[in-house]
Amino acid sequence: MKTNIEVTDLDVQDVVRDIARELGIPYESDINEVCLDIPESLGKGFVKAVSFDNGLGSLEMDFRLKKELRIEMTESKVQPLKIIFNRESVIHHEFKGKGETNKIGQLESAILSGNNKYENVLLLPANTPVCIFSLELNRRLFESKIESFLDQMNDDLEGLFRDVNGVNLFYYKGHYSIDIAQCIEESMECELTGFTRSVFLEGKAYEILAHHFRQYVDDLTAPDKRKILRQATVKKLKEAAAIIEKELENMDNIIALAKRVGLNQNTLQNGFKHLYKSSVNEYIRNARIELAKKLIETTNLNITEITYEIGINSRSYFSKLFKERYAMSPKQYLDKVRRNTGGNKIA
Repeated sequence: MKTNIEVTDLDVQDVVRDIARELGIPYESDINEVCLDIPESLGKGFVKAVSFDNGLGSLEMDFRLKKELRIEMTESKVQPLKIIFNRESVIHHEFKGKGETNKIGQLESAILSGNNKYENVLLLPANTPVCIFSLELNRRLFESKIESFLDQMNDDLEGLFRDVNGVNLFYYKGHYSIDIAQCIEESMECELTGFTRSVFLEGKAYEILAHHFRQYVDDLTAPDKRKILRQATVKKLKEAAAIIEKELENMDNIIALAKRVGLNQNTLQNGFKHLYKSSVNEYIRNARIELAKKLIETTNLNITEITYEIGINSRSYFSKLFKERYAMSPKQYLDKVRRNTGGNKIA
């Protein structure tokens, strides 16, 4: 297997054809899609490209290779704008000849624009899953689509789209949002065929594009004032929720919890409101009351013991919270469970 290949990337379908040619493997074409399967001798997986109108296309790489692969995007008259979403293992990017390598980690995205002097290069690791979804834009063809909206854009975005020939280098990296992750998932798992598939995939491509440029503007604000929930942040929020569930008895310091999962306090609070529709304190209270209900149903602990078991020091406060949630006091619920089970639990 060749470990260094050259492709032309002005059209996403050419990327797949050139990879197939360079690696000596076949590819299949169907209307606006081109796909190749990686043979067992080289690894496993696939590369797929879909072309849409106005110079927009999507490219999927989902494989595990036996050798590291370096893909050099060769010079073209019009340098495309690339937006790469990395869903799996760390990959690397460089502008050929510039002497700098950029790491793109899992759940990170990068906006790339090479020029006639410095071309895009992707470095893909061996023996590890590589899963990339990218949007490719021929800005010269896309200009007519977006011209009416350019003066409404942030200055950086306007400059990026007006650079239709790709004269200026551009590189920007960040974590992509949960909305983008969902759109990519829906696009990659699409099982439609024919015209409906083409329309669906094009719609998702534009949806991802819109989400990402909205996020790019959001990224320019201070971290604690951002309104869009990143996919990487969701993982940390779920980690925080798991810690709460496991350590309910001693969970009372939100600042310490935020530090443990690598978030600031505002991001933790805002993330919980977005993901769980509650503040962190409300989530903790709800988890404690749910655990108390379970303990009433499954143990012989009395109400006072359960109160301390769930990390609440006041029995009256526990009773108040329980009644707000289940419309009866813990004692009433315990009596109900006892009647139904014939047990002799003591309050």
